[in-house]
Amino acid sequence: MGLPDIIIETDRLILRPPRVEDFDAYASKMADPEGTRFIGGPQVRAAAWRSFLTSAGAWMIQGFSMFSVIERASGRWIGRLGPWHPEGWPGTEVGWGLAREAQGKGYAYEGSVAAIDWAFANLEWTEVIHSIHPDNRSSQLLAQRLGSSLQGLGKLPAPFEDSPIEIWGQTREQWLQRRRPA
Repeated sequence: MGLPDIIIETDRLILRPPRVEDFDAYASKMADPEGTRFIGGPQVRAAAWRSFLTSAGAWMIQGFSMFSVIERASGRWIGRLGPWHPEGWPGTEVGWGLAREAQGKGYAYEGSVAAIDWAFANLEWTEVIHSIHPDNRSSQLLAQRLGSSLQGLGKLPAPFEDSPIEIWGQTREQWLQRRRPA
């Protein structure tokens, strides 16, 4: 039994479940103090391996998790984003985390739109949230661009219970209304 064979293509990206060949780039991203400051801080390679396997395990058990984000033009792994809902999480989330060199190019927006479309079409979710650190202005702006609004303060489960977060979100109906052609 392997990971699902799901591939979502956008103009510039390929979203798919993680593969072992993604790990070196993932470990580099997770070792970057700046790139991980809002998601628990840098991880040594062995800890990054365990968190990488958590995503693969969620695909196997739940049938969804964050996608590996592949830049179509280069074939490079540039981050992860997508549906996320571990035990104790404050809601059905689509989150994002791109390598620093991939930020500022609109990739997180492009991939998140595709991931939210996929989640609503395939997972029977009634809402989508984004758990965002209060100081993470770029993620707040992305959530707003996606049509989400600030719902209030939230709380993550252990071991992240002391990390402050805001919950941004919208309903399935709000999302679909925004996606309808005028």
